[in-house]
Amino acid sequence: MSVITYREALRAAMREELKRDPNVVIMGEEVAQFNGAYKVTEGLLAEFGDKRIVDTPISEAGFVGLGIGASMLGIRPVMELMFWSFSYVAFDQVINNAANIRYMSGGQINIPIVIRGPANGGTNVGATHSHTPENIIANHPGIKVVCPATPYDAKGLLKAAIRDNDPVYVMENTILYNDKGEVPDEDYIVPLGVADIKREGTDLTIVAHGRATITSLKAAERLAAEHNINAEVVDLRSIRPLDEETILNSVRKTNRVLLVEENKPFCGVDAQIAYIIQSKAFDYLDAPIGRVSSIDAPQIYSKKLEDIQIPNPDRVIAGALEVLK
Repeated sequence: MSVITYREALRAAMREELKRDPNVVIMGEEVAQFNGAYKVTEGLLAEFGDKRIVDTPISEAGFVGLGIGASMLGIRPVMELMFWSFSYVAFDQVINNAANIRYMSGGQINIPIVIRGPANGGTNVGATHSHTPENIIANHPGIKVVCPATPYDAKGLLKAAIRDNDPVYVMENTILYNDKGEVPDEDYIVPLGVADIKREGTDLTIVAHGRATITSLKAAERLAAEHNINAEVVDLRSIRPLDEETILNSVRKTNRVLLVEENKPFCGVDAQIAYIIQSKAFDYLDAPIGRVSSIDAPQIYSKKLEDIQIPNPDRVIAGALEVLK
C-alpha cells in the first residue's frame, strides 16, 4: 500500500494498462511533450514513446473522432480533454457516434474508448471552462460515466474503464489532483456501477459524487461534532451504470436523505436519484428528500462568489439540518 496523490493514481492506472495491453494509447492536447496540462501524463512519453503517447492539435472534434475510429479497429485510446467544457465542440463524436455505433452495428463493433479530464468548477476560470456535464453525458444509452473522489477510486475506476468495451467517460476534479490517499501496490480495479459507503451512519444518508463526496465527508464530521448527528455518506463513484441498491439500502436504514452534487440542479444527476428513491423507497422516508447543488447560474468567475455557488460544508450542514427538522 502506498500513499499517493489523485494525479499520481491516474498516472499509475495508465502506466499499468499501457504495460499490460499494447493496444492502449494516450492521446490529447499536450499529453506528451508537455506532460499533460495538469501533469497527469508526466513521464509517459519518455517511457512509452511517441507512437503510444500522442500529442494532438487543439481540435477536440478531430482527435476524439480519431480515437473513436481507432477504437473501432481494436485500439484502446485514452483521450485527455484539457476541460470537459471543451467536449461540447465534439458532441457529435462524444455522444452521437461513440454511444451508438455498437447498437447501430448490431453488436458487431465495440468502442473501447476512454475520455478523461477535469469536469468541475471551483477554479475561477469562468463559465466556459467550468462545466460538470456528467448528467448530460449519462443521459445517453451506450455511454458509461464515472466520477472518482479519491486516489484509490481514481486508479481503480480508470483501469476498469480502459478494460471496458464501451465508451467510458471519466470526470475528474482538478481541485482533487493533489489530494493524497492509500492505493494498493498490487493490480486492482474498482468495478463500474458499484457505489461505496465512505462513512457509516444511522441518522441521515448523504449521497454524493466527485468532490461533493469530500465536501459531504467534511460536513458529516462537523454534524457529528457540533450536532451529535451521525450521517452516512454514500459515494456514487459511477453515475452510469448507477448502483441503485446501495442508495436504497442506505435510505431504508436512515429514513432521511440529502443529495449533494456540484452539478446544476435543473435536470441534474440528483433529480434522477430523487425519483428513484421516492418511487422505490417512499415508505421508508420520514422527511422530504433534501438537495444541495450548485446555484443555478453560469459558473461565477469571482472566487468568493464561486465558493458559495458550489456546495460547501456549511451549505451541506444547513441542508442536513433542514431534512432532520
